[in-house]
Amino acid sequence: MDLKFSSEETAFQEEIRAFLRENLSPDLAAKVRETGFPARADITPWHKKLYEKGWAAPKWPVEHGGPGWSPMQRFIFDAELSLASAPQPPAFGIGMLAPVLIHYGSEAQKQRFLPKILSGEEYWCQGYSEPGSGSDLASLKTRAEDKGDHYLVNGQKIWTSNAHEADWIFCLVRTDPSAKQQEGISFLLIDMKTPGLVVKPIISINGKHSLNEVFFTDVKVPKENLVGKENMGWTYAKFLLGNERTGIAGVARCKSALERLRELAAMLRNEDGHLCDDPDFARRFAAIETDLLALSHTDLRVAAAAAVGEALGPEASILKVKGTEIQQAISDLAVDALGPYAAPFDRPYGDNLGGVGPKNRRGVVPAMLFGRAASIYGGTNEVQRNIVAKAVLGL
Repeated sequence: MDLKFSSEETAFQEEIRAFLRENLSPDLAAKVRETGFPARADITPWHKKLYEKGWAAPKWPVEHGGPGWSPMQRFIFDAELSLASAPQPPAFGIGMLAPVLIHYGSEAQKQRFLPKILSGEEYWCQGYSEPGSGSDLASLKTRAEDKGDHYLVNGQKIWTSNAHEADWIFCLVRTDPSAKQQEGISFLLIDMKTPGLVVKPIISINGKHSLNEVFFTDVKVPKENLVGKENMGWTYAKFLLGNERTGIAGVARCKSALERLRELAAMLRNEDGHLCDDPDFARRFAAIETDLLALSHTDLRVAAAAAVGEALGPEASILKVKGTEIQQAISDLAVDALGPYAAPFDRPYGDNLGGVGPKNRRGVVPAMLFGRAASIYGGTNEVQRNIVAKAVLGL
């Protein structure tokens, strides 16, 4: 297995970099670095540029509007966007729902939804987690009753990212309460403007609003919005989660964050000189860098295996566990490095330190606080370790 870039891949990498230099504004890159979750209004112009270039959906097949890239080209594209602090294509529509529709959706669903996901005209969110049903997702209770030509949905979803900006939500709902947990779940597409659907904000510990609660009270959903077969939603959910977990690993994002930390340490001083020369800081930095190098090679092996047609297996769980641990280690070290400058972090009402302290400290503490959840969302790391124990170690 060759993990080196070919000359064609190196040329492709430079093409991506040239596009980023010409099209990515410094203001947008700063918002990505400082918030991690730019608003829809910030992302839309960037998405339009990717769409016009033909790069909005890097993993889609050509017949549905994808660029026809190899897995290694997609790997390079994701890495370069992260290293440049560019927004990734919208995850819920392009990265999660669309592959499910392409594999399991009806022809009518593909024609109705895929073009508007691709163009960015319609924005999606994911309705999976519920109060009491997070990592144990199969215990979900939101119910969809068959009413002939439509379903009637009642229940609640929580931790729903971007629901306050979304046009549609894809949901797991229980359609057969008498069946075993995984066997009674279906996959529905629901218009966020449907009467009876209410969104309430959740303000995170970092002071930002990206998460929400979504309530369903007698929400009517047409039967044609059922994806695949009734009570087969768990199959589609597992397919989607495999794609999600590799993205959560965020190898390129970790590399970018580590480089920013290196720059920060070169600016900060202690009683003995610059922080980057402090032995304890250097030791912790080197340990993270070594772990990240190992994870990067694992990520490359996954991409190389995909290039020869191998299916993604428990590697998704391995990447998710180690990737989120590294993300948290980087943010912890960055906060420690800032010392007193870390305390008055950025809030919605402004930065109460003004111009005091290193400029690139902005966003460090909010990222650390929100990153506490990285080892939970997308399936807790404890659950992912159980998957690895079973699928890899045979325990």
